[in-house]
Amino acid sequence: MIINSSLCYIEKGGAYLMLHRVKKKNDINHDKWLGIGGKLEDGESPYDCILREVFEETSLTLESPRYRGLVTFVTEDGYTEQMHLFTCDKFTGEIGECSEGELEWVQKDKITSLPIWEGDKIFFELLVQNRPFFSLKLYYRGDELAGAWLDGKRL
Repeated sequence: MIINSSLCYIEKGGAYLMLHRVKKKNDINHDKWLGIGGKLEDGESPYDCILREVFEETSLTLESPRYRGLVTFVTEDGYTEQMHLFTCDKFTGEIGECSEGELEWVQKDKITSLPIWEGDKIFFELLVQNRPFFSLKLYYRGDELAGAWLDGKRL
């Protein structure tokens, strides 16, 4: 079974709105810093999902999310997730309370020094390069990144 999710990096003044995942128990992402997003629900498109998830987690309404890439996570125990990656610099509303962690604006050049997944560093660099739509596959053994492929070519 493949899990589908959407994730968005909301941009403002050279920073991304990041979620420090510290509130959920038994969370594979505990203490990691992530963008905003979650799993697609029945009948949702990736766009439907990111609009809903961002509003639920931040109280912000995205105005023009830009679909940047597809990131496929694979683990040695057979888990597969396809994450639809977005960025957005136009939104309305005020940031509210998040039940999953703490929300914070983080300067883009500081993000890779935070506790993030190793593979996230690869797609952050692709976003910084403003690379056109990409497909990135990340293979993990436990918490360790064991392989990465960009548009079908091993990195």
